[in-house]
This record gives sequence, C-alpha cells and structure tokens, in this order.
Amino acid sequence: MGKALVIEHDETGPVGGVGERLVEHGFELHPFRVLDDPSDPVSTKEFPDPTNYDIVVVLGSPWSVCEKGPIESWIDREIDLVRNAHRSGTPVLGLCFGGQVLAAALGGEVTKADRPEIGWYEIESDQPEIVSPGPWFEWHYDQFSIPDGSVEVARSEISSQVFRCDKSVGTQFHPEITPEIVTSWVTVGREELAKLDIDPEPLVSETVDRRAGARRRADHLVDWFLE
Repeated sequence: MGKALVIEHDETGPVGGVGERLVEHGFELHPFRVLDDPSDPVSTKEFPDPTNYDIVVVLGSPWSVCEKGPIESWIDREIDLVRNAHRSGTPVLGLCFGGQVLAAALGGEVTKADRPEIGWYEIESDQPEIVSPGPWFEWHYDQFSIPDGSVEVARSEISSQVFRCDKSVGTQFHPEITPEIVTSWVTVGREELAKLDIDPEPLVSETVDRRAGARRRADHLVDWFLE
C-alpha cells in the first residue's frame, strides 16, 4: 500500500473524489492541514518530509500564491516542500492553488488572470484521451505559466489548465469537487459571488447534475497521474 501526503490548507478544501480514487488504488491518505482556523492565515507548523511518502497531493486554497503577504508564514516553505518532493522523484499532483504551488516550485510564474473562472468550463486539451475537455469545475483568480521542461496539456481562454513535468502534474481546475464541497464553497463565498453577480444555486445544482461524469473524468486524470 502506498502513502499519499495530502496538503489541505483549511477545513473548506478536502481531497474529495481524488482522495477516494487514490484509496481505490490502495493508497493510505495522510492529511496535513496547514491552517486550523481559515480566518487566520498564519501557520508555524512544520511541514512533513515529502520523501517519506509515495506521492504528494496539494489542494486548493482561498489565498493567492502571487500575493504572499497574508500567507508569508508558510507559503515559501510549502513551495520548498513541493520542489524537494519533485526533485527527489516523489510525484506531486497539484490542484488549482496546488497547481500554482507546483508551477512556482518548478520555476514558473503565478499572476492574476484577466478575469476569474468560477463554475463549469470546457477546456482545450492536446490529449483528450487522457485529460478530457470537460467540463471541469473552476474557482480561481490567478494563473500559472508553464515551467521550463514542462509540457502544457490543456488550456482555456483565460489560463493554462494542465501541465506535466516528469512524474508531477498541475491543474488549474478542481477535479476533486463533489456537490458537498461546492455547497460549502458557495456558502462561505456567498458575498464573493454576489460581487461577481453569480447566482450560487445553479453552481450547486449543475454540480449535482454533472456528478457522475465529473467523477469519471477525475478518476481518469488520477489514473493517468499514477501511471
């Protein structure tokens, strides 16, 4: 049985369907939560040694890699963890914020996107048999550049969506989401959505309607990462 280090940033960002698929492959999940209180972004916790694990999964976060001020107590240490994992041959799967962390760790740049992507989006995939065109669920304001030595696999009009570097994979979308996760996000982010004139209820209902297909696509993505 393999061991998966799962970097959660707070209680609102669980590993969801991606974790379920890893368990189906025989992995034992070892969560590490950076923040005990999502309203306080300061953390002095010591990060685990990634080389003690077979894979590392880095999840989403409401914070920004390109605005380090609020999370300066831990973000550079997390980037170092991901860099050390990748260099040691431990595959990293970074999802949304985690994909941005992976890009930064490998020398890419994280910047503000021209506009946010929140909801279900189709993407352009160079390998649709591996990474489906979607739709995939997105909730982000930032974008990553493709690090040197990496291959861009998919993109949208707004940003790169998937890249691979050796054994590591970063995504801008959220393959891990479930209806329960999206319900919690729209509850926490109701004011944020209102400012963007986005009705939260269709986000939840569409996630329920797309649950089966989204899970199949996510499973295929995880399978590709593990292979």
